[in-house]
Amino acid sequence: MAHSWTSTSTPGPISSADLDHILQHTPGLWDELRGQHLFITGGTGFFGTWLLESLLYANQKFNLGLHAVVLTRNSAELRKRKPHLFTHSELKFHEGDIRSFEFPQGPFSHIIHAATPASASLNVDHPLLMLDTIVTGTRRVLEFSKHGGAKRLLFTSSGAVYGKQPSDLTHIPEDYQGSPDPMNPRSAYGEGKHFAEHLCALEHAKSGLEIKIARCFAFVGPHLPLDTHFAIGNFIQDGLNGQTIQVGGDGTPFRSYLYAADLMIWLWTILFKGDACRPYNVGSDQAISIGELAKQVAHLSGVEVKIAKKPAPNQPVERYVPSTKRAFSELGLKTRIPLKESLERTLLWHQYNRSLKE
Repeated sequence: MAHSWTSTSTPGPISSADLDHILQHTPGLWDELRGQHLFITGGTGFFGTWLLESLLYANQKFNLGLHAVVLTRNSAELRKRKPHLFTHSELKFHEGDIRSFEFPQGPFSHIIHAATPASASLNVDHPLLMLDTIVTGTRRVLEFSKHGGAKRLLFTSSGAVYGKQPSDLTHIPEDYQGSPDPMNPRSAYGEGKHFAEHLCALEHAKSGLEIKIARCFAFVGPHLPLDTHFAIGNFIQDGLNGQTIQVGGDGTPFRSYLYAADLMIWLWTILFKGDACRPYNVGSDQAISIGELAKQVAHLSGVEVKIAKKPAPNQPVERYVPSTKRAFSELGLKTRIPLKESLERTLLWHQYNRSLKE
C-alpha cells in the first residue's frame, strides 16, 4: 500500500553506482589516508552521511586500514535513523555537543568539521544559538586539532558568508567582498560561518595547520531532508507523494544544484589538494529559476505545479549561484552529473526506499 513519504523515514545506503562515481573521479587521492585516523563532526547529516559512506567505500575498495571517530549528540537515536552506519568496525561514535565535547583519544591525522545546524527555523527563532553553535563549535574543533595532532582540517563553510548576492552579479566569486548584514538577526548563520572562517585563518597563521575551506551552496541527492526549508527537497517530496508542487513565491529566484556524489568529489579533493585557507566555492554554476526547477521535478514525477505569486514588475532578480572557476582551474573540479539526471537519481533512490517499506 502506498503511503506519504517523509524524510523522517529510515533511509537506506547510497547506491554503489554513486559511490563508484566518487572513486572514479578521485584517483590517487586516497592513499594519504592509509592507516590513518580521522575525526568527523556533522557525520550524521546530509553531508556527513555521504562523507562517511564514501569514506567507508574507499576504505573497503583500497584496503586503506583507516579508522574514524564521528561526533554525535545521540548515538542511540542515530542508530535508529541510520542503522547501516553501525555495521562497520572502523567507525566509532563519540557522544557530545560540538561546543563542549570531550576530546577522544588520538592521535588524528585528518579532521572534517561539517557540523552545522542547517535549520532555517533555528536561524529565525534562536539566532544566538545558531551563532554560538557555529562559532563556539569551530573553536572547540580547532582546539582539538592541536590536541589530536592533526595535519589537515576541512571546514565546510557556506556561500552565506557573501551576504546577499547582487542581482547584477550572475555568479559570485571567492574574492567578492560582500558580507552578511550584521543588523539583520537572520544573518546569524552567515555571520557565524564568516567568523568561523576567520578563526580558521587565525589558527593557520599561528600553528600552520592546513585548513581547507569549502564554501558550499545548494545540493540535491539521497539523504537531503525533504521536509525542511530546502525548496528542492519540498518539491521532490510533493512529487513522490503525487501532490501538486507548491511554489510559495513567484518562482523567479535563481539557484543552482550540485549532485551529492559530485559534492563528495569536490570535498575530498579540496581536503587533499586544496590550498590552505584559500576558499573554494562548492556547487554548480548552472543557474535555474525556482519556478523552472519545480517544473522539472513535476515533469519527472507526473504532477502539476502551482506558483503562488506573479512576479512584480521591475523587481531585481534574486540569485544564489557560485562562480566555480577557481575550483575548475586549480583543482579540475566540475559538474559531472547534470541536474536532470541528479533529480532522476534522487527520485529513484527515494522510490526504492519507499518500496521496501510497503
